[in-house]
Parts: sequence; structure tokens; C-alpha cells
Amino acid sequence: MLGGAVAPIAPQTTLAAVQRSWLAAVGGAIAAQAEPVAERDGTLEVACTNSTWAEEIDLLQGGIVARINQALGREAITGLRVKADRARFDGQGSR
Repeated sequence: MLGGAVAPIAPQTTLAAVQRSWLAAVGGAIAAQAEPVAERDGTLEVACTNSTWAEEIDLLQGGIVARINQALGREAITGLRVKADRARFDGQGSR
């Protein structure tokens, strides 16, 4: 019931679309360690729990970008900017 009311007010930005499809696009392991936080001109900024995950996601970015674009149904994302941002994840339980 609420879904129908929420959908029209949800932001229609590329970032919002990526955030909605993030788990399906990247899988649970990556989604537990990283999240999309900004998008500008096709570059998606991803915050990670630590530098090890940031490096791993950077190495995997070609496949990640392809899966995100497939989930979106369009070529909206051209690359990732990945950074470690532990403070963003502190207090959110074990990730």
C-alpha cells in the first residue's frame, strides 16, 4: 500500500536508481562492504568499509559498471571512484 505512495516521491536521479539496484547489481558480499554515495557525469563514487575493499572494488570495476548499467537498463555509469570511508559504516552493525 505504501509503495504506491512512495514511488512517485522517490528522487529520479541516476544515484537514486543505482542505490535501488545496488544489491542486485553487485551481490551481498560487496553490498555489505560498499555503497554508492554520489554520481557526477557518469562517475559513481563508492564508499567502502576499508582500503582493502576499495582496492578490490577498483579492480572489479569493469564488471561492476556493466552489471549496474544492465540493472538500470541504460549506459548511465561510465566508471567508479572508490574510497575507503570507515566512518560512514561505523555504528551500522558488522559488515
